[in-house]
Amino acid sequence: MAKLTTKQRKKLPASEFAEPKKRKYPVDTKARAANAKARAQQQFDKGKMSKSELEKIDRAANKVLKKTESKKTMKKCPTCGK
Repeated sequence: MAKLTTKQRKKLPASEFAEPKKRKYPVDTKARAANAKARAQQQFDKGKMSKSELEKIDRAANKVLKKTESKKTMKKCPTCGK
């Protein structure tokens, strides 16, 4: 995962974060989405995050993870090659 500098982070739109109002947990790439899930789980385990917040972050991260997985699993049509 490439390091996200402060300058790059500020350029990201709010929609690229699992918590857009707080601009926390960037999920702009598959690696960052997986990392967001892991960090959120750690905060939940420590008692610093509610179950609903954890689920919200997981949903946002899963959207990115599913999107990248579906692109990988798409196969070409054996008859037309598309």
